Amino acid sequence: MQTTLVQSIKLAIVTSTGLSKDALHIYVGLTTQFVAALAFHKSLKSIVPWLAVFALAVTGELLDLRDDIASLGYWRWGASLHDIVNTLFWPTVMLALARWRILFGAAGA
Repeated sequence: MQTTLVQSIKLAIVTSTGLSKDALHIYVGLTTQFVAALAFHKSLKSIVPWLAVFALAVTGELLDLRDDIASLGYWRWGASLHDIVNTLFWPTVMLALARWRILFGAAGA
């Protein structure tokens, strides 16, 4: 199995940070949500930052799909689903908390 450029970059990030791939998915998801909120001038209760995380997660898994087909001959869809859930879990929690005003200000404040 030959390592693609995308997989080589991911392995280099894992090696240089010392974090697991799962941890990196979590950090990338949260960082993307915060950066998108700042870049688009949206609050965390807006769906826009969450959609940016979703788009990034799906794009990453499409790249993995391409790599899986090329190197393995099949798609490891379970691994892709696991990665998408890891990437979206905390941004989804942040969105829900912000929308329910549990976080970032009480109702009526």
